[in-house]
Amino acid sequence: MSNLGWSELLIIALVFVMLFGAKKLPDTARAVGRSLRIFKSEAAKLRDDAPDDPPATVLSLEEQARRLEEQAARLRAGVRQDKP
Repeated sequence: MSNLGWSELLIIALVFVMLFGAKKLPDTARAVGRSLRIFKSEAAKLRDDAPDDPPATVLSLEEQARRLEEQAARLRAGVRQDKP
């Protein structure tokens, strides 16, 4: 918004006045302000609810692959024992 000059801001303001009318413009601005306030409070709640630290159970890809191989080996061993 720092690239907008006074002439551009004046044109934008005139467009808003033409779209909403001079009587409804304060109500529209108030409604936008309320919506932004609600949005900010909800975003703050989401930030507060999010954990600060990542979970300690984050494993590297190699560790995940090793654990999956171990599980597969156990499952294969269990299937071999069940067969006569």
